[in-house]
Amino acid sequence: MALPAFASVAKVMGSGRRAEIVDVLAQGERGVDEIAMEIGQSTANTSQHLQQLLRSGLVITRRQGTRIYYRLSGPAVVQLWAAVRRVASEHVAEIDELAAVYLGDRQALETLTRTELSERMAAGDVVVLDVRPEPEFRSGHITGAVSIPVKELAGRLEELPAGRLVVAYCRGQYCVFADEAVRTLHQNGLAAARLEDGYPEWSVTGLPVEGGAPPTASEYL
Repeated sequence: MALPAFASVAKVMGSGRRAEIVDVLAQGERGVDEIAMEIGQSTANTSQHLQQLLRSGLVITRRQGTRIYYRLSGPAVVQLWAAVRRVASEHVAEIDELAAVYLGDRQALETLTRTELSERMAAGDVVVLDVRPEPEFRSGHITGAVSIPVKELAGRLEELPAGRLVVAYCRGQYCVFADEAVRTLHQNGLAAARLEDGYPEWSVTGLPVEGGAPPTASEYL
């Protein structure tokens, strides 16, 4: 029976640190040092977690010179991570409480679904704003999006065209960057909304994306 193999994947995803790594890699390829910095952990510990993800088949690697880069092994891993979050949100009562503490009150923030944003983009009446760190934007982003990391937004508002709704997005439903961006835009008199989730969900459902072309399969170990 394959049940032990199935259970091994679930076990690997049962670590909070490894879940953080999967969340980071859902945005695109990263080196060990970058991942460690992003999740606030030592390079050695991060490398250990990555090796477990590698053995489980959830990530693959590519070598460039002396550096090794990691990425999720396919869209199914993004879908798995999304399913874990969805199940937890629907069945674990503490999730909503923790999210409310972390994200603050979202009731005043307009939210667009992926379908609604796609339709508004086709109509040409929105500005799509990627507020993730710039390396994540380079790895891949919604087609036509403008990149202004949330930490730089207050000083770069003049780069946004006036008179159109600004729709901010970041890493996913529980990412705070888009919320912070929308609040900053509102405080400066700009119409703004957030995408319901983030780049990984947009990408995995086949909606238009662009960015640096991923390495070919032959480059991966």
